[in-house]
Amino acid sequence: MSSTGSASSKRISLASGDEKTGLGNYFIANYPPFSFWKPDFIPEVVAALNKTSRPNTPLGLYVHIPFCRKRCKFCYFRVYTDKNAREIEEYLEHLLREVALYVGQPAVRGRPLNFVYFGGGTPSYLSARQLRDFIGELRRLMPWDHVKEATFECEPGTLQKPKLETLRELGITRLSLGVENFNDAILEENGRAHRSAEIFRAYEWAKELAFPQINIDLIAGMVGETWDNWRECVRQTLRLQPDSVTIYQMELPYNTEFSKAVRSGQALPLQLADWPTKRAWVDYAFRELLAAGYEISSGYTVVRDKNQVQFLYRDALWHGADLLGTGVASFGHIQGVHFQNHTEWDTYLQSLRSNQLPFYRAYRCEPLELCVREFVLQLKTGQVDLGYFRAKFHEDLGARFGEELAWLREMDYADLDDQRLTLTRAGLLQVDRLLPIFFLPHHRTNRYV
Repeated sequence: MSSTGSASSKRISLASGDEKTGLGNYFIANYPPFSFWKPDFIPEVVAALNKTSRPNTPLGLYVHIPFCRKRCKFCYFRVYTDKNAREIEEYLEHLLREVALYVGQPAVRGRPLNFVYFGGGTPSYLSARQLRDFIGELRRLMPWDHVKEATFECEPGTLQKPKLETLRELGITRLSLGVENFNDAILEENGRAHRSAEIFRAYEWAKELAFPQINIDLIAGMVGETWDNWRECVRQTLRLQPDSVTIYQMELPYNTEFSKAVRSGQALPLQLADWPTKRAWVDYAFRELLAAGYEISSGYTVVRDKNQVQFLYRDALWHGADLLGTGVASFGHIQGVHFQNHTEWDTYLQSLRSNQLPFYRAYRCEPLELCVREFVLQLKTGQVDLGYFRAKFHEDLGARFGEELAWLREMDYADLDDQRLTLTRAGLLQVDRLLPIFFLPHHRTNRYV
């Protein structure tokens, strides 16, 4: 069975469309699109939590820490820069209350945690004392005895050596530094709070403390980026030799400071690179990193040694793990049901004061939608085992998406045999642009969020 109709027009659009960086979401974070998640489906989450869990399904915990020193001009996450110490403590107390409510649910009760991810915002905005108290209580509520990976996002300028020592003692195994760029002028232009000196200082401390894995994030195409500067960013990255390097391509979702300026008719102060240029920058970085011994882990990430450096949070989610998404506006998935928490501070806190899990919207996936979700997300790694989908979902995706796969091969974006779909370098560099051709017909829309 091959999908038809608007998929063809989508492919035509991809082949001939304008590749300037316009407003809207580019990165595909989940499937079905968030625009299909509705408050009416919240009872589906409640029902899923009231059922015992599926056997052998890993369970993860995402903890959203929404505080930042500054809001980046390209940021589209739920973050706050104006909360005082009392409000921060109140938020942390309610986060723990949320986790406690989950612990009592049949779908969660007694299940070991497989992975934990602290994201933001800026988790490292918290003090060493706050981290010790909060994570200590978190580990009491949900023991980490079986946790294989605990990731913690950091903004370099918020780090001091004692804080990193605390994180190491608390069991953080994967430290992710939001470097983004090494040029101070570009960091300032894009609203980043840190500067290059803080990057090098924080990185050296982290190396001294021997975190099992250190990742650094870069963004290709920040406002003001040039070829010369990008080459220097890659050179500095190679000098540091992190275990993992993740490179995102700059986009302009509708709720960023940059996007709001564009929508109001203002011109950005510096030119914003188009998509072919950003892909060329990522391609250059990957080539240099591969030449230095790194290996491709996904369309965004290279690692020094795949046998030693993994990203369990990503791989588990892309293979159907359950995730308890905690904190304001966070996303989760339980037993085939997507959900998102309330996106506003007061509403989130009020739900928890009433001892209610703070659900804002949800979506229950049909079996075929779960299959397509995993296929779309796993394709971001650059290759997909089609036999996995036949065994798990009883779906022959080679037949279902025959027309789409033929087009990928025709455009030299992919190679295909009976068992495996492999993206070419050209396909991997623009994987998020290609993924919507695999959306089921009722999910094909210009609105993703």
